[in-house]
Amino acid sequence: MPEKAEEKSVSNTESEHLLGKFTGNPEGETLIIFGSVHGNEAGGVAAIKRVLPQLENLPGKIRGRVYFLAGNTRALAKSVRFIDTDLNRHWTLENITNNLPDSPVLPKISEDREQRELLRIFNEIFSEAKTEVYALDLHSTSATGVPFGTVGDTLRNRGFAQKFPITFLLGIEEQLDGTILEYLNNLGAVTLGFEAGQHFSESTVDNHEALIWFALVNSGNLSKTDIPEFEKYRGILEKATGTRRILEIRHRQAVAPEDEFEMNAGFENFQKIKRGQILARDKSGEIKARESGMILMPLYQKLGEDGFFIGREISPFWLTLSRVLRKLRVADFMHFLPGVKKDASVYGNLIINTNIARFFPLQIFHLLGFRKRRERDHKLIVSRRRFDTKSPFGKKI
Repeated sequence: MPEKAEEKSVSNTESEHLLGKFTGNPEGETLIIFGSVHGNEAGGVAAIKRVLPQLENLPGKIRGRVYFLAGNTRALAKSVRFIDTDLNRHWTLENITNNLPDSPVLPKISEDREQRELLRIFNEIFSEAKTEVYALDLHSTSATGVPFGTVGDTLRNRGFAQKFPITFLLGIEEQLDGTILEYLNNLGAVTLGFEAGQHFSESTVDNHEALIWFALVNSGNLSKTDIPEFEKYRGILEKATGTRRILEIRHRQAVAPEDEFEMNAGFENFQKIKRGQILARDKSGEIKARESGMILMPLYQKLGEDGFFIGREISPFWLTLSRVLRKLRVADFMHFLPGVKKDASVYGNLIINTNIARFFPLQIFHLLGFRKRRERDHKLIVSRRRFDTKSPFGKKI
């Protein structure tokens, strides 16, 4: 009896996740757009609901497959970030294994159910994908400031992100575990997150809507000529973003409820800060900037695991050099360097003895497509990002 009741719950709520679906050529490019993975960030779903009727008035124009999804439907219904745990930190291997649609493990918490419902949808989408799959995750922030994109640092992700008139951040996934975009990226999708503005601002919905139209074009599902107001949407994003920049995340201030974290008032996204500047406080005292740069996503709400991030702008030269080195597969030879060896237990990982390989800092490995996994006792573990240049769906940059 409990299993049947659970199946009924999953079936009913799955329809709440799927807000819209459009199919032209079923073998064409796939675009997945979802909002409200955090239930108190309603702007993404609101923007999707603006776009849906307009797409319905463009019969026959969609060239591939387009899916619009709501993330944490139970939290969204209550306008809270989550019910039991953050859905955007829930995509660990253990949770995914337990919550696969055919798993015998019964969901224990609300976000287990959300994950199982979404996995059922993702499995269907990916099993039928013939060419490239793109996935966009729409978010907002508790602080005001300039909108921006977040990009897992693969060349495929970078190439897609650079088609949008927005600033974007590289390396945020290195600071976070269990995000939905990291899961989809590891399946082979090209991914882009978007922080469109403050949670309750009408401009946040406008920014999301503009980004959706750009995504439809940049994924190859629509032409600019199919969208009469396309230049209006370009203007919305350019005005909101201002100067386009590419930043690398350098530091994340992790917080927990017991820390009694409180951000100092007045910080906005991309505000410049100096090393040693007091940014926040917790039960241990003042929290100072570890280095100079720009503050990102300062936390001004009760729930959340990220107090703030610090980023630094990247020169176009380094992006070009990174692309060249990755295309030349230089990373394949890094284990021959002194102090660097392959991790025999995990394919694609390298173990770096920082006492010996002190001339090869983490930034060098970033250039080559590695991400930091952990650091302990003068040992730095880095891993290759999957599907950096080549799609598992047969498309290659």
